[in-house]
Amino acid sequence: MPDQLLELPLGLRLWPQNTGDEPFRFVEGYTLSPLENTTDSYRFSIMVNAGKFPQVLAALAPKLPDETFFILEFYQDDQPADPAQNPTPKIYYSPYLPTAEILETIEPFLPRLVHDGFVGFGLANNREGVELFYSEEKVLTCFTGNHLRVTDLLAHMQIPNRADLQFPTDTGHDHLSLLCHQRKSLPEPFCSMTETELDYTSFCDDLTELLDMYPVEDDFSFFLSKKEQDQIEARLAEHPEYAEFADDDFGGLLLDWNDFVDECAAGFQGDLWEYHQGLKLRDLIEFVIVGVPQPLGSKINEIVSETDQKLQQNLVDRRKRLDPPCDGLPIREDRFWYQGIVCNQGVPLRRDLIRQGWFNR
Repeated sequence: MPDQLLELPLGLRLWPQNTGDEPFRFVEGYTLSPLENTTDSYRFSIMVNAGKFPQVLAALAPKLPDETFFILEFYQDDQPADPAQNPTPKIYYSPYLPTAEILETIEPFLPRLVHDGFVGFGLANNREGVELFYSEEKVLTCFTGNHLRVTDLLAHMQIPNRADLQFPTDTGHDHLSLLCHQRKSLPEPFCSMTETELDYTSFCDDLTELLDMYPVEDDFSFFLSKKEQDQIEARLAEHPEYAEFADDDFGGLLLDWNDFVDECAAGFQGDLWEYHQGLKLRDLIEFVIVGVPQPLGSKINEIVSETDQKLQQNLVDRRKRLDPPCDGLPIREDRFWYQGIVCNQGVPLRRDLIRQGWFNR
């Protein structure tokens, strides 16, 4: 018996194929491969019927950690139009919340999230190295270190592994919002909704408010597996000052370092003590880099390399140091972040630098 063709979401419309071309046949299934730049995690790419997605999410939910954060991607109307570049979606994260609470909150929105072609969403826990994401291309991606659990679950749902699985990205297609369809042609629950309820910018704004979400940049992305996080935790526990951060998501500390450098580039508005706190964060990261097994140290170094370079380009007076030797301790010449000071100094930082004689050296 031939496989039943996939029920695509309303937000995807395939382009007509040329006469004589091999027809694309979208069917349910998944592919599995090692996740790039990790040694113990895997990537699942899953195609399921749009109407079956809630069932798949409900089956996967018990396998998620007790706490996760919600991810939401959507295009916003106020994005500047640049004909030379394709528009990119805005990404929002919620704080870590009970997974059951997130699922309960998004449940009334789930059909719209699944079917709208301008929306992607998911759940993740960085500390546990787990992520589920249903993209705007309507492919469900799963990152996990326990691939056997997921393959067993998919087998019970009769979703087979297919090496030749085809995805919407393999052929031309358009993305449509729910407002692109005539109301009378929409199935329930959409045909009885108002235009505001069907407008993805409106219901996505509602979700960001309900879950207290905040925007994040997509140019600083990485993945740390649970095994890598465990190695980092063991390393931080060795240091009396850093042990309090051992249980934290190390990815959050990397993001904090990136945010600090961005703030420095825009104009650092804190005082000298706050500036030192940012530099101490980089000390912590360096402590991890030199003390964890390779290739994890190299991986972390690569993650922060662009951020480090951005700070270096913003430093002036680099013949001076913020960490002069004391009590006979040597100057840490390898730590560039203590060499010089950021050029974009706000009033509090410049005032403190003047008071300590920085400009008189």
